[in-house]
Amino acid sequence: MAFACNPGAEQAACGNARIGPWVQGRGLSILRRMGFKVRGTLHVINETQQVSARFTKREFVLHVADGRYPQHVLFQLTGDRVNNIEGFKVGEEVEVEFNLRGREWTSPRGEVKYFNSLDVWTLERIGGQAGDGAPDLPPPPDDPPPSFDDDIPF
Repeated sequence: MAFACNPGAEQAACGNARIGPWVQGRGLSILRRMGFKVRGTLHVINETQQVSARFTKREFVLHVADGRYPQHVLFQLTGDRVNNIEGFKVGEEVEVEFNLRGREWTSPRGEVKYFNSLDVWTLERIGGQAGDGAPDLPPPPDDPPPSFDDDIPF
């Protein structure tokens, strides 16, 4: 599975991806953001979930080719980005730009668990529409192409 880092990030090797700090705002405010891109085929698109009064999310699964073992990877759109997947269909090839997020949770019994999420920033179509297999091309011109005389004048 090949991932690419967001353009403009300072370079630091991290497997197949590059991770670096991004300076945001004024002064010395630095935000470490792990930005990645991946291409794949939409496999499942779920409905929007109202998790709490202030938090909504919409999950989708991307089929990512990875040699002999293709992967089905779960991504989430949150907040005002939940509608960014409207108009997309299962089977379409897309490119997803996302951040890798992780958090720790302690259960009431004292067990510590860790969770990861892939938070989507952008979602773009790759090539043609789902199922047609053709790239997006401009429409053909209305006029036929000019004819050329095979009789060369020299």
